[in-house]
Amino acid sequence: MQLTPVIAIHLSAALAALAIGPVALWARRSGQARAVLHRAAGYAWVTLMLMVAITAVFIRDYRLPNIAGYTPIHLLVPITLGSLALAFWHLRHGRIRSHRLIMIVLYISACIVTGALTLLPSRYLGQVVWGQWLGLI
Repeated sequence: MQLTPVIAIHLSAALAALAIGPVALWARRSGQARAVLHRAAGYAWVTLMLMVAITAVFIRDYRLPNIAGYTPIHLLVPITLGSLALAFWHLRHGRIRSHRLIMIVLYISACIVTGALTLLPSRYLGQVVWGQWLGLI
């Protein structure tokens, strides 16, 4: 597998979402609510997560256990899209606690946990980081 344009877009959007997510979460949780910053960072984060989920559909790996090139990590695509839709549904209906909880869980699972899973030595990015960049494998 090589760094194709789709993988580059996916990786760039994922890294940006990883960085922007805490800003959106912090802007609302701090003592003095920063609604404008929360909304701007939140919409940027959601846009980036949509980019990550959509580009993931076009990234396939036939080396790992898969079905038509889709590995178990691809199950996060419908989960991410569904979670984003549900979070906005809760927001629209004034259920702020539910919105907040979904967004926090989505950030942790889709950005942090999935990001860590992509660094496994059997994955493409893990081979690049651990093998090519650090020379450890």
